[in-house]
Amino acid sequence: MVTRRVFLKTSILFGSIALGGGISLATGRKEIPVVRPPGAKRERDFYKSCIRCFQCGSICPNTAIRFMGLEGGVSNLFTPYIVPRDQACILCMKCTHVCPTDALEKIPDDKEVILERVKMGVARVDTSICFSYNGRTCGVCYYACPYPDVALSLLVFARPVVHYDKCVGCGACERACIHIPQAIRVYPEEREKHAKKN
Repeated sequence: MVTRRVFLKTSILFGSIALGGGISLATGRKEIPVVRPPGAKRERDFYKSCIRCFQCGSICPNTAIRFMGLEGGVSNLFTPYIVPRDQACILCMKCTHVCPTDALEKIPDDKEVILERVKMGVARVDTSICFSYNGRTCGVCYYACPYPDVALSLLVFARPVVHYDKCVGCGACERACIHIPQAIRVYPEEREKHAKKN
């Protein structure tokens, strides 16, 4: 079923192309670094495999999955992504099971398997603004992490330390961070490095 929003976005896209609205059709454009849903392929392969069916977003119980607009260029239009600060992934893996293509690899809802196979990105702490590194004890990110003491640990004074090889990039820490702007963020570039190894 085509929703009004999808219809309008599609109409704007093709109207802009028809009128020479300056939208680049080049597939070699620099990709926008975004956090993709769990199980996503390498960026350059992901947008080719994704058929923009919206099923991953429809089944997401946390409504964390959004869809790219024109800001991502034509090649990324309507592809799914996550903004952890707004809504983090709860790692239920439902999106990976409804994907009709291999854009999202099917991953079982098992904590150990998820820890091994999911790499949406990696969290990084900005120690220059993190409360726990600047005289105030916090630790909220640690308590939000689905893998405490594995992906994220606390040092003295609740100073968070991310174990990059174990962080799955779900964004729960970023969502929970009480500092504005957030002192811990997920960077999707790490997903590319992980994908190249597999």
